Amino acid sequence: MLTDEELLRYSRQILLQQVDIDGQLRLKQSRALVVGVGGLGSPVALYLAAAGVGELHLADFDSVDLTNLQRQIIHDTQSVGQSKVDSAITRLTAINPEIKLVPHRAALDVDSLAAAVEAVDLVLDCSDNFSTREAVNAACVAAGKPLVSGAAIRLEGQLSVFDPRRAESPCYHCLYGHGSEAELTCSEAGVIGPVVGLVGSLQALEALKLLAGFGEPLVGRLLLIDALGTRFRELKVKRDPGCSVCGAGA
Repeated sequence: MLTDEELLRYSRQILLQQVDIDGQLRLKQSRALVVGVGGLGSPVALYLAAAGVGELHLADFDSVDLTNLQRQIIHDTQSVGQSKVDSAITRLTAINPEIKLVPHRAALDVDSLAAAVEAVDLVLDCSDNFSTREAVNAACVAAGKPLVSGAAIRLEGQLSVFDPRRAESPCYHCLYGHGSEAELTCSEAGVIGPVVGLVGSLQALEALKLLAGFGEPLVGRLLLIDALGTRFRELKVKRDPGCSVCGAGA
């Protein structure tokens, strides 16, 4: 049940008929894994903690650098040199001490990633490199767990939801294949802070919809964000029957 304090804390979203008491209880009983507590992971973790997701697993092996602070809003100047996971836990505990925070401070290998994914209800990929995204996708497909995937660079963002519980849902590999050797990172190409904030906020929203059970998740659709012109575009994405991760050839 929800305590009187929880009813008060979450009252504004409980007022929504799409959430109500039942949805809030589902959030309280949910567990989510956030892979990467940087530009995308910051708003994701902040909003999920504030919304009352009962258990947040935070995975990041990196430490806070001064260059992170322009966009990674969960960290502050005092956090520089500290583990990103520890910095995030301090901030999230201050926002909502009622939730459980589970740290993963070491880099996740195949086995530890599989165990981390198996332990939660939903995964949010907030990483910044293709190899991690591919590994997270494969683990989610194997475990049958929904994946909320976001990416941002320069003045552009992308967002989609991959849900192996739905027969029609593609996976990340269906869309991106083996990626590109020319993939750039934010440290090489640059990024404006509000773009990662926007994508991360949308990731958090999609996660809340899936966990609380309301709305239409972004499954089978890819949202493209052009921040320079403030334009949003949506593409339909189909499952690849021959996909080496989720298809017949897997």
